[in-house]
Amino acid sequence: MSVLRTCLRRAPKLSLAGARCKSTVVPPVDIRLGDTHTPRCQAHFENTLADDLLYLTYNHNSTIHPPTPAVPPRWDMTNPYAKNRPPPSPRGNRPLQSSGLPTTADNLPRLEKIILHTMIKDAITNKSHLLGPMMALRAISGQTNRGGGQRAHEGVKICYSRAASAAFRLRPGVPISLQVELHGPQMYEFINTLVEFVLPRMREFRGVSMPPASAAKSSPSAMAGVVAFGLPKEAFALFPQLEVNLDSYPRMCGMHVHFITNLRGRDAQQRARALVSGFQIPFVRA
Repeated sequence: MSVLRTCLRRAPKLSLAGARCKSTVVPPVDIRLGDTHTPRCQAHFENTLADDLLYLTYNHNSTIHPPTPAVPPRWDMTNPYAKNRPPPSPRGNRPLQSSGLPTTADNLPRLEKIILHTMIKDAITNKSHLLGPMMALRAISGQTNRGGGQRAHEGVKICYSRAASAAFRLRPGVPISLQVELHGPQMYEFINTLVEFVLPRMREFRGVSMPPASAAKSSPSAMAGVVAFGLPKEAFALFPQLEVNLDSYPRMCGMHVHFITNLRGRDAQQRARALVSGFQIPFVRA
């Protein structure tokens, strides 16, 4: 009879709180979201564009005839006042620049990151005007602070003014602009969206303006390997992430797009344009 009562008795309720000992420390679960596929633009660069850039940007004289280093100026040691004096600076209004690395398969032109930057003038008087563009940049880039467990993701950052300007009623420490950095697959996904959805539907877009042929090739911008251009505020409405719910993002504004490459030195910007044009971004001569 006791055995029958035991069999017909209700099953006890189990709970995780009761089964777990209070002295047991539960370790934190580190979950990181990885890549699920290779973006189309990244596969295009690895399979097609990398070989073409090696052929187009190869310089036969980069290793055979290296540039002769300039002799640094020195003080006249016969002058007693020149003793213990720091060496003089090179002549000219620009510092000496490196000639760049030789063209090999290991240092091909490649993208390091893409920076999206926008400045909101109305935020000088009212900080709430930053909320609309901030949410728009989050939707376009898909990045949040440490999103997906990636500590390198900083999300959309707020930039503060450094100096005061009486003409713009600006003082130091005022939030006036937003910035977000794209790396890895998200960088190539942004290029795909920009090329397939945004640029073809812009009516007045002829291409990214290039400096004239008479521009100095030794300027800091020509040797930095950075390609930058601006998009008007009408381009925000063409992104598919914002187009489906455009009313949720008030006060649209334009933005600057900076393509940061690994190129430095002589002809760095020209090779960077060849890299960016391989992703179907047109260029026009100003």
